[in-house]
Amino acid sequence: MSDLINLNIGDAALIGVLGYLVVFLGLVLLMIVVFILTRIMIAKSKKAAAAEAPAEAAAEEPAKALPAPGTAGDLKLYDTDPKDAAMIMAIVADSLGKPLNELRFKSIKEVKDK
Repeated sequence: MSDLINLNIGDAALIGVLGYLVVFLGLVLLMIVVFILTRIMIAKSKKAAAAEAPAEAAAEEPAKALPAPGTAGDLKLYDTDPKDAAMIMAIVADSLGKPLNELRFKSIKEVKDK
C-alpha cells in the first residue's frame, strides 16, 4: 500500500497514459461496432425496399389514386389556370366563413367577354 502512495511522476504519468489508451481503445472498438451494424441495417433496408418496389408497382397500377383526406372529389378546370382556381376557391371559402375542405367545387370556368 505504501508503494501506491509514494508514486513518482514517471509512474503516475505512465498509469495515466495507459488509462487514457484503454478508454480510447474502447471508444474506437465501440465506433467500429456501430459502423458495422449501421452498414448491416442499411443493406437490409435496401434489400427490403428492392423486394417491395416491384410488388408495390404491380399493386398500384390497377388501383385508382384515392383522393386526399378531406377532399370532395375531382375538380374540372375549363380555360382556367390552377393558381387562379385555387385563389377563387380560397376567396369563396373565406367569404362563406367555412373551411375549404367542407366545400365542394365541381368545375371552374373562365368567363370571357366577347
